[in-house]
Amino acid sequence: MMESSPIGAIEPMVRSLIEGVEKADSATKLVSAVEALAAVCQTEAIPTLVTVLRYNNPGAAVAAVDGLIALGRVTVPYLLDNIDGYNYGARAWATRVFAGIGDPAALDILLDAAKNDFALSVRRSAAKGLGNTHWEWMAKGQVTQAQQQVFEALYQVALDSEWVVRYAAIASLEAFALGNLQYEVNVSEKLMTLKETEKDTMVQTRISWALQNLQAKLTGKLDKFLDGGLPSDK
Repeated sequence: MMESSPIGAIEPMVRSLIEGVEKADSATKLVSAVEALAAVCQTEAIPTLVTVLRYNNPGAAVAAVDGLIALGRVTVPYLLDNIDGYNYGARAWATRVFAGIGDPAALDILLDAAKNDFALSVRRSAAKGLGNTHWEWMAKGQVTQAQQQVFEALYQVALDSEWVVRYAAIASLEAFALGNLQYEVNVSEKLMTLKETEKDTMVQTRISWALQNLQAKLTGKLDKFLDGGLPSDK
């Protein structure tokens, strides 16, 4: 039985789509039903979409993940309360949802997954999610410590044994620094250190690109400062 809606009374159209998911009698029909439910982007669909994450149907799970991410932050409290701790697949899909939304409420889950999950696809997704964090959604008094945790975790993940995970960590370090000006210098220093030891050409290229983007940002800030400090021509 599906959980009750976190919002309240369910609209007839949404109820019909939920029933379509519940009554699907083949893998193909389930995927189509979940895609239809996700497409309406209604909060009443959250419990059903979360339940689909537990099914052994990757196509349906992908559709559910996309639907939950599209719904955004409202998804997070319900998903946090209903993670299936005994179903690895469901937890892995949930991690992808958290990564796509970027709510700091799920930060601990992403930090742990990025550093410790045995599946490279989950580590990669979690690493990407850390760079997607909406810090404005977090209480100001908690931001400094949380950002330091993310910075340290991403540097650790940038040393992962799998190149695709390292690549994701580099991209997230860049995004993190561009969104948090106080970390631009620290991230640039870490990236230069990583560039000296990285063996994979793709990751090397991504590090160089990140450094160029950060340098351009720093140069732009310096130019703006100098322009503001010059005497007026008037």
